[in-house]
Order: sequence, then C-alpha cells, then structure tokens
Amino acid sequence: MAAIFQSLGRTILAGFVILAILLLAAGNLGAVSSNHAWWAFVMRWLHVMAGVMWIGLLWYFNFVQIPSMPKIPDEQKPAIGKVIAPTALFWFRWAALATVVTGLLVASMNGYIDLALKLQRPFLAIGIGMWLALLMAFNVWFIIWPNQKKALGIVAVEAEEKAAAARMAMLTSRFNTMLSVPMLFCMVAQQNGGL
Repeated sequence: MAAIFQSLGRTILAGFVILAILLLAAGNLGAVSSNHAWWAFVMRWLHVMAGVMWIGLLWYFNFVQIPSMPKIPDEQKPAIGKVIAPTALFWFRWAALATVVTGLLVASMNGYIDLALKLQRPFLAIGIGMWLALLMAFNVWFIIWPNQKKALGIVAVEAEEKAAAARMAMLTSRFNTMLSVPMLFCMVAQQNGGL
C-alpha cells in the first residue's frame, strides 16, 4: 500500500481503479459507451475535478501562500519562489484551461451553450457563471501568469518591475478569488434553483 502513496501518479491511478471497481459493482460500466447522458455526466465530472484543482489552488495562493510569505525567513523564500510557486502555477493555469474546456463541452453536449453565453433566462445562472469563469481564466493566462514569471524571476526584469509584477499578480489573484464566490454560486444555482 505504501508504494501506491509514494507516487502521485500511482495514487491517482489507484483512484481510477477504485472508481472502475465501484462502477462494475454497481453494474454501470458495461452499458455506458453509447449512452449520451453517461458521457455528458463524465464530462461534467471532469469539469468538476478540474475546477476543484483550479479554485483549490487559487484559494491556496490567497488563503495560505500570500499571507504566509511575510512570516517566512528570507533565506527560506527561494524554496517557495523557485520550487513550490512555479509548480503550483503550472497546475493552476492548466486546471483553469481544463475547467473552461470541459465546461464548454458540458454546455455543448447538453445543448445550452448558445443560450447560456447569451444569458437567456432559463440559463441565466450558468451563463453568468460561465462568463465569470472565462474572465477568471483570461486573468490566469494573460495577467497573473505573465506577471508571476517576472515576480519569480523566470523572466529577468529590473527590481522595480519585478515588485510591480508581483503586486499586479497578487491583486489579480485576489480579483479572481472575489469572482470565484459568485461564479461557484451560479454554477450550483443553475441545477438547484438558486438564481
């Protein structure tokens, strides 16, 4: 068992094996390949998984890493800036993209993408959530990430520009944290009559 947990890849694979066993035990694995509703559900599940990673990392940055940085001794900060933050930002930006792509696929597979993006009344909640998520993903890729590259020294810039980039990345990350509250509400509200 320890060998499974010593590797993230083996741990994730074990999770999928457990899922397959559960599906087999429930008798749902054999008849799914041609069922549209099943594949729409699987896409929604992938969307939720990607979204958990994206918003989880967003909240990690804002609730843990940013507030903790002033408390970390200067000689230890390079471990965050050179190792932890770049890895977390890699998963953060790709999870944002995966969330958007799978979300658009869910909306397309279920036939409401056009109505939601046009903010039509029956799909108003999900439409607002989609637009908020698109804005947040734009921020991740085109504001936060380019500024973080400067702040972390991945792209060489002068000290003044590095400090300004770190501040812009932090403020935009906080903006996304703010938007995550109504975005998540809208995503859940669509199916549960909350808007």
